[in-house]
Amino acid sequence: MEWKENSKCAVMFSFDLDSDTTWKNGNDGYPNGEKYIKSISIGQYGPKRAVERILNLLKKYNIKATFFVPGKVAEDNPELIKKIDEEGHEIGHHGYTHERFFDKTVEEQIEIIEKTQKIYKKIINKEAKGFRTPSGDWAIETPKLLYKRGFLYSSSMRGDDRPYNTIIENKKTNFIEIPTHWELDDYVAMAYNYFPEEPSGLDRISGYEQVLDNFTREFDGYYKYGLCFVPMMHPQVIGTPGHIQILEKLIKHILEKDDVWIATGSEIANWYIENGKEEK
Repeated sequence: MEWKENSKCAVMFSFDLDSDTTWKNGNDGYPNGEKYIKSISIGQYGPKRAVERILNLLKKYNIKATFFVPGKVAEDNPELIKKIDEEGHEIGHHGYTHERFFDKTVEEQIEIIEKTQKIYKKIINKEAKGFRTPSGDWAIETPKLLYKRGFLYSSSMRGDDRPYNTIIENKKTNFIEIPTHWELDDYVAMAYNYFPEEPSGLDRISGYEQVLDNFTREFDGYYKYGLCFVPMMHPQVIGTPGHIQILEKLIKHILEKDDVWIATGSEIANWYIENGKEEK
């Protein structure tokens, strides 16, 4: 696949700034779940400590990234969202409380989408152009609802390793999907808690060198085949003092290539609309 300025490969660094929303959602299934505050504190580590560390790392290597932020997290951390925006990174839509979309009515989805857009608008004077499904699948109507409201792209699916035009009501649209994969998700590799169990069944604190090796081998594959590499990181996971060394080594490995295009989600989607070619 051809990329901007004849680059061989595209990279979209993405960070899901979920804070405690995922843990609160997980605790909801248990009696007195709201009292499980230790798990909630794992999420709160993201905005409290980890984002600053990530921003400093991105600045060090002059990388612009995309942060998908639930509306409630933006509401609770307006100054942090402003800082992310002021440093040139993109804010993407990630639901309001990291809720599942697939079991929501159309009206409920619209309420979540529009409510969160108003929060971004209030804080950074702009609405999100990108969307990532907060928790699992989207509903059948979700892409149409997003496209009608001016969204440019989604980064939610798994079925390709290149961007593609989303088909809505049997028509090819300029609503672009930029897929990622579980292999590129730090949560799958390294998130951990006793209760609620993460991972389910426990018995995992991954070796850091093995995780780095997985990520770098994946990048090497994407580079070899000229694809779009989309690491899906979570500040509460990748932003710890040890884990962030994995991210820095991955960045250094990527920057050893001089023909890699590192871009935000909107930049990749816009480029694909203007230059992309359907490939089988």
